[in-house]
Formats: sequence, C-alpha cells, structure tokens
Amino acid sequence: MAVQNTEWNSNCGWSTRDQVVTYGSDLVNDLLGRIDFGGMFFLGISGREPTTAESRVFNALMVTLVEHGQTPSTIAARLTYLGAPEALQAAVSAGLAGLGTVFVGSIEGAAKLVQDLVGSQSQGVTDEAIREAVASIRTGGRAVPGIGHPVHKPVDPRAVRLFEIAKEESVYGPHCAAMERIAALASELYQRNLPVNATGAIGAIASELGLPWRVTRGLGVVARSAGIVAHLKEEMEHPFARALWMRVDEEVGGAPADSARGPAGTSRSS
Repeated sequence: MAVQNTEWNSNCGWSTRDQVVTYGSDLVNDLLGRIDFGGMFFLGISGREPTTAESRVFNALMVTLVEHGQTPSTIAARLTYLGAPEALQAAVSAGLAGLGTVFVGSIEGAAKLVQDLVGSQSQGVTDEAIREAVASIRTGGRAVPGIGHPVHKPVDPRAVRLFEIAKEESVYGPHCAAMERIAALASELYQRNLPVNATGAIGAIASELGLPWRVTRGLGVVARSAGIVAHLKEEMEHPFARALWMRVDEEVGGAPADSARGPAGTSRSS
C-alpha cells in the first residue's frame, strides 16, 4: 500500500471518485453557479472570497486588460497560429510570453513600488520618499513602472475610471494615493506628462486588495489570455496573419543576396 506524502499536499484542490474540492470548498455543491470567475480567481490567490465591493473592483481590474487592440502579444499569437493552427494553446502561450516590464507585466513593478513605499513609511508616504524612489529608478536607467503611455494622453482613461471605482467601493487607499503622487512627482522630475497608466492603477488597487506584488502580474496574464483567445477566433474566421507576414517581408526587402538565396537564385523556404 502506497504511503501518502503529506509534504506534497496542496490547498488548491484535490479530488476523489465522486467529489472535487477546490480551495477548501466543494466545487459542485458550493461553488458552481454561485461564484463568478473573478471571484474564483480572487479566492485562489488570496485565500478568501471577495466581498461584494472587492468583487466589483477586482472584476474591473481583470476586464481592463482583456483587450487593447493589435499589440505585440496578439500579433505574436496570430503569427504563431498561422504556423501551428493545430495548437491553439501554443499561440496563446506565444502571446503571453511577451508580457513583461514594458507590456502588461509592469503591474508587478508598480505594485512592488507602492508596496515598498507604503510598507516603509509608517507615518504615510512622503514626497521625499517618492522622489528618492523615482530618482533611484532613473539613475538605474529604468522606466518608472505604472506611469506614462505612448497613446493615452494626457491621461489614461482606464486608470481614471479604475480609481473612481475603487473610491466608490471604499477600496482606494494609501497605495493608490502613492501611485498618483508618483506620477505627479515623476512628471516634475522628467519635465513631461507621465500620467498613471492602466497597469499602474491595477498594481496599486491590487495592493489595496492585499495581493502580494509577486502575483499581480498574473492578473494581466489571466486577463490577456481571454483576449488572445478572442483574437485567435477572429483569425480563424477572418485571417490576416499571412498578409501581415507577407507585408513585413515586403517592407524589409529580404536578406542580402549571398545569405538569402538558395541554388539558382531561388529563395530559401521558411
């Protein structure tokens, strides 16, 4: 008889022949039909179900990042699907692989920044502390996470609305205030408008919800997964990845003749 190794037990879930337990609750009898997807995700990463107010705020965070047009992640997904239409998951993975410090993943940097500031300032976050943090980031040659946007100017409307919802549900707190102050002081230091962007607002609000900064990038990963699947469905029905590929090849103009041509001057197959 096998001996159970309790060191490998997980609180996330387990199952028997007639029962599935998820996050400590009976999936079939306690969760299905009662809790929405956002609430389920919140339960998994926080260990408790959200309150009504938290649920509205958290679902707003998730909805924000589902879709943002033809971004590097959706383009990568479409092109991967073009090459491997038999593997939807590969195309989704290709899109998610690009969620880093520039796109979507900056949620993590913003959350860490405000959590570090709030956690180190027992009497409230001061402008001096924020200026020091921003100056340190600038000296390191890095971008301040959570502020500025190449398209949304002078404000990111998503961030504005998210903070409004957080205030409506009494979730807005010191992390959100710190994020907005970071944007204001960084704008002074860099001498250009750097508003709080969507990932900055999400990082700050997620911090108010008690989520550790190390998991906040996961909000973007989960949200964007849904968006990428929608892009891939569109690609199946109204494809343009092949045209995009051919347009890029045409615009680039091909590689040097010595390396790009095969026998008798024919192009090598890709």
